[in-house]
Amino acid sequence: MTRFLMAAMVLATAAVYGAAQANAAAQCAPRADVVKALGDKFHESVAGRGLINPNVVLEIFVSDQGSWTVLASDTKGQSCILSVGEGWDSPTIAAAMPGA
Repeated sequence: MTRFLMAAMVLATAAVYGAAQANAAAQCAPRADVVKALGDKFHESVAGRGLINPNVVLEIFVSDQGSWTVLASDTKGQSCILSVGEGWDSPTIAAAMPGA
């Protein structure tokens, strides 16, 4: 729950500095701002991406500590956080952990 609240605060901050559209959801902001915040606050970087449709890319950002964020970005540069969590399990994280 703490991670969700932090993500909401990061997005709120990004929305204040970004040129938010009137109809944009509160959890959306310019992609560059969201990616910077994910890196600065949570040390997350993109672990994978795929197309939802020709206009929307889905990305998963993951940190070495296991926090993760699912982000959807449109062709206009607007991104929305779809979900956040902790405990991401992948071979690269397990290999980096002591004793793994």
